[in-house]
Amino acid sequence: MPSDPAPAIALVTARAARGLDEDMPPLLEALREAGAEVHEVAWDDAEADWGAFDLALLRSTWDASIRLAEFLRWSERIDRLTRLLNPLQVIRWNTDKHYLKVLADAGVPTVPTAFIEPEEDAGRVVADFLSQQKSKEVVVKPAVGSGSRDAQRHLVSAHRPIEEHIKRLLRANRSALVEPYLDRVDTHGETALIYFAGSFSHAIRKGPMLRPGERPTDNLFAAETITPRTPTPEELEVGEQALRAMPFGTLLYARIDLIRDAADRPCVLELELTEPSLFFLHGPGSAGHFARAILDWIALRNDAEGHAPG
Repeated sequence: MPSDPAPAIALVTARAARGLDEDMPPLLEALREAGAEVHEVAWDDAEADWGAFDLALLRSTWDASIRLAEFLRWSERIDRLTRLLNPLQVIRWNTDKHYLKVLADAGVPTVPTAFIEPEEDAGRVVADFLSQQKSKEVVVKPAVGSGSRDAQRHLVSAHRPIEEHIKRLLRANRSALVEPYLDRVDTHGETALIYFAGSFSHAIRKGPMLRPGERPTDNLFAAETITPRTPTPEELEVGEQALRAMPFGTLLYARIDLIRDAADRPCVLELELTEPSLFFLHGPGSAGHFARAILDWIALRNDAEGHAPG
């Protein structure tokens, strides 16, 4: 009997991210070694034939938050033409940090967060929030954003810069959020837990991103200092709690970013479920493990739907 054709996979990127995604070369190599036909394709490439792919796998669509309405329309169209991962409902949910409320309501330890909507009184919301916090600094950032764009830390005493930052976001019809700056990050950094098909793969340490007095970055993403990390059992438990709280079942990939609070307890800073860096270079064998998870996912869906790839 002839063998099944190789699955055709699009690794979806952004034009501005070409050559910047360190995950792309090892994943391309791992998928090709595993027998897949794989291509790197910009999400807004008007010439791309998305229906020719068995899977469109979001990887480095790092301008999506800047062009969110356009990106969501694209996702809706691609979802009708091929399989999109992570799925459309995950993209809609995860590209807006209001999902942090869902986690907190489910009992997952999260960084305390107050959201300010365009129609609200920013001064009142911030004053109410700060009255409940003991931190000397806060972070202000947009509810829709990535790569630390438009994020900045402020001294709690600097009421006017805090309000001006928030109002600048609100005037652009963007929801803002404010959270305490947890200064354990200055020494411990962040811990990113990376999962493939619901199973823990590896973790990294990300150094502190926001410097005192530093303006928000205008680049596609802020520079990062990344090193491998072995997570603690407590961090892994918080990661499992977050996975259970997500209303989607098991996802092909997930990254859970943790930070430690003033009592040195891990809590969720962000969930990265749309286009996260997966840091293959810091997890030996992880690109190969992810490639196998991708091909297993395609095979299971093909079996369930009763057809072969191609």
